[in-house]
Amino acid sequence: MTNPSFEFSEAVAVSVARPGLTPEDVSSSKREWPDGPDRHAPKVLFANKFFFRNGGSEVVMFDEMELMRRRNVDVVEFSMNDDRNLPSRFHSYFVSQKSYRASSRREKLRSALSLIHSSEAVSQITRLIRDEKPDVLHCHNIYHQLTPSIVSAAADMGVPVVLTLHDYKPVCPVYTQLSNGQPCARCGDGTFEAILARRCADGSLGRSALLWAEARYHALLGSYHRVEKFIAPSRFMYEAIVRRFSADKVIHIPNGIDSSRIDMSVGDDGYILYCGRLSPEKGVEDLLKAHTTAHGAWRLVIAGTGPLLDELRKKYPAADFKGHLSGIELERTIRGAALIVVPSVWHENSPLSILEAMAHGKPVVASRIGGIPELVRDGTTGLLFDPGNASELSEKIRDLLADRSRRETFGRNAREIVETEYSLERHGAALFSLYADLIASAGSYRKVGS
Repeated sequence: MTNPSFEFSEAVAVSVARPGLTPEDVSSSKREWPDGPDRHAPKVLFANKFFFRNGGSEVVMFDEMELMRRRNVDVVEFSMNDDRNLPSRFHSYFVSQKSYRASSRREKLRSALSLIHSSEAVSQITRLIRDEKPDVLHCHNIYHQLTPSIVSAAADMGVPVVLTLHDYKPVCPVYTQLSNGQPCARCGDGTFEAILARRCADGSLGRSALLWAEARYHALLGSYHRVEKFIAPSRFMYEAIVRRFSADKVIHIPNGIDSSRIDMSVGDDGYILYCGRLSPEKGVEDLLKAHTTAHGAWRLVIAGTGPLLDELRKKYPAADFKGHLSGIELERTIRGAALIVVPSVWHENSPLSILEAMAHGKPVVASRIGGIPELVRDGTTGLLFDPGNASELSEKIRDLLADRSRRETFGRNAREIVETEYSLERHGAALFSLYADLIASAGSYRKVGS
């Protein structure tokens, strides 16, 4: 999910919304694809603003790059420079690090303009495409630091573009489909004025105006319409995106997980686990309220960090806040949990945390919202409750805690579904097939850019 960390005034946003922004002029390039035994392996350029495991979008991308390498696909990388980046032989093409917390008005205006259209990103990816001649550009989380302007740059050079939808940015300027804490899909058809009327960006007219200007700019340029194929990890996301784009532009490819590296858990230590970001849309406070009303009847472990960490830790001292966990420590914490809770109040897409829990053979209690019910099958792998309903959540937790046999059955079902329907290899095969179709449709075995 995109995390917009910027601070702009209303005056800056109004300046940005004025006409005058022009798209970068991009030259086209040509590349021969020889027929027969001399034909080289396909080459895919992956673009994401972070080149380290910052969140779910990066986990998916790094898994996909490894899957493609196993299939002898040449992998090229494009991102933003950061001290936390993993090594890349293409780092010289990466854009400079950007932070949207400028101090002066002039710096804020410059940052606002680069948030909407990055001339640097267009220039760098144009140079990278010319040098490496990829057959496909696969974009993940490109918003703000790289911007959708790179989609047009690639398309102008004859390179088909794939965009994996980790959030709702093409149909929601604030990306969450949340307005003032409530689910909202008013911008789903490509009209974005609702963000101004409702001040969807944290109640700020300035931030809302900036995101409106960003959405309108790329709508006028047709940036997203130049994407050849959107990948929707959930059917819910698929339906949200086809409201604006035709059905032939969107394909449903579920996320995958390598369950072979995870031993299914046997038994548990009886505690409830929340594992994820501590932010309002995740609904974690509803879980904490349910825990409070249980008066210590069960132990609650919170693994994760985020903007609400300090506030929630002070407000709910009975919960066990572990902070950020990873590696062996995270694995051990999941294995000891009796069940995992995903109490989101926004339209979750396809949470990797649920697939991870299922691979461990853990039942999941989750909100009935977004793409979650596609993963958590009520009464088969877990239980669903209405988002925001802390009393119903408490009831579901109590019921499962009292029935170990049912938890074990749910866990076995979950593991089987992950292995058969959400395997990483199955995901990779679908992705490889999509690349092949796009390359063939573009005539890439003859020329690209012609």
